Amino acid sequence: MRHRKCGRKLNRDSSHRKAMFKNMLKSVIDYEIIKTTLPKAKELKKLLEFVINVSKKNNLSNKRLLYSMIGSRRTIKKLFDILGPRFLDRFGGYTRIIKCGFRNGDNALLSYVEILDRNINDK
Repeated sequence: MRHRKCGRKLNRDSSHRKAMFKNMLKSVIDYEIIKTTLPKAKELKKLLEFVINVSKKNNLSNKRLLYSMIGSRRTIKKLFDILGPRFLDRFGGYTRIIKCGFRNGDNALLSYVEILDRNINDK
């Protein structure tokens, strides 16, 4: 029985899942939009909401916490300098998931994970 066990396993072992979400988290913070499958997007949204919420308060312990989750100094700098101040007046709902069709190979449902209020002209 899996009572009180949250999160999807996504047919991966724990180390692969952890590495995959670390990489996806870094990519979505750097580019502010990525394309992935819908179950991965729903799990990534939980992590991304937590990370942005922590980055709203700029102190050393929060930086160390997020560095242990992400592992990239450039990404942490962007979180605390750009994304944290952008959402200071918002109490949640920093991301959106947009369904965008099916993948050709296995017909998996694809979606975009996007951080809100992004500047479309920036790359």
